[in-house]
Amino acid sequence: MPDLTSRRSRLTERLRDRDLDAALVTHPVNVRYLTGLDSSNAAVLVPASGDAVLATDDRYAEAARHLCPDLEVVTARAVGVTLVQRAAEAGLRTLGVERHVVTLTLGDALASAADDAVRLVDLEQAVEALRAVKEPDEVALVAEACELAAAALDGLLSGPVAGRSEFDLARDLEARMLRLGAEGLAFTSIVAAGPNGAVPHHRPGSRVVDRGDLLTLDFGARVDGYHSDCTRTVVVGREPTDWQREVYDVVAAAQRAGLEALAPEARLVDVDRAARRVVEDAGFGAFFTHGLGHGVGLEIHEPPWLAASAPPASTLAARSIVTVEPGIYLPDRGGVRIEDTVDVGGDAVVVLTPTTKACVVVD
Repeated sequence: MPDLTSRRSRLTERLRDRDLDAALVTHPVNVRYLTGLDSSNAAVLVPASGDAVLATDDRYAEAARHLCPDLEVVTARAVGVTLVQRAAEAGLRTLGVERHVVTLTLGDALASAADDAVRLVDLEQAVEALRAVKEPDEVALVAEACELAAAALDGLLSGPVAGRSEFDLARDLEARMLRLGAEGLAFTSIVAAGPNGAVPHHRPGSRVVDRGDLLTLDFGARVDGYHSDCTRTVVVGREPTDWQREVYDVVAAAQRAGLEALAPEARLVDVDRAARRVVEDAGFGAFFTHGLGHGVGLEIHEPPWLAASAPPASTLAARSIVTVEPGIYLPDRGGVRIEDTVDVGGDAVVVLTPTTKACVVVD
């Protein structure tokens, strides 16, 4: 069980640094991170000084009391509004809210509840910043999810691949992850054969995998709420052609460069640049169309973002988990992407996705 009290204490330190009286956390993933409650309708009021209050509705109230015995649990349907009213009653005058996830409708309701008693300010992504630094138990759960997913892929690729549809392969891969013990999928798997591999987020369809195809598989498992993310590209039925081998080798070299650039305090833009430069120098820069990677944890996509668009001064925190996933996508021909989930520990950088990255030929 994570130390939820410690997590909330770290948030209160950030509140005091910004002269905020309290935070109203409404994003479900952030509520789970701070309280342990996985709910579709909950919010938590975390004061800079004093005890936090958790609000949820009747469907989750008993679970909340069981999971959070140290918190006051308030039962209400309008959880955010209820906690703004509690903040006003407690004399909390400046309240940080998660503006990046609050809808216009909820924002209007919170403002109405605050009236002149409470000033609402942007909390920004304060909880996401805490989540970016992983605890040992979190790393272990992501690693377990990676191992399950890798085992499922190895099983899938050991059997016949040619002659099966993308959709059939995707469902088979997902079923294998669940049979191996995943509580669910990290996301809907991507299986892209032949020219479909030129679409980074291709949805598996009826196309039958043919011999000579490049086949890209992007998939992940979820264990106790924590996600894994892995992509491998294989060749089906015969040795790769010259162009397939060239593209694969460039992507593999770019991925190695990205991995080598990972380190605590490395600038996010520099990590992206290290991999992107390899692709550009090989003449394929126009065909690497996305950022190098993203954080992974309670969400499949979460900060930090390894991308050219990242704030120039933003750096990689020690004990963060990110993906490194360069790709080249050639219209009407196909594509290659190689992706690992990686633990950027304080002492070492560890790849958590234990399956080969060689240019494998499968039947």
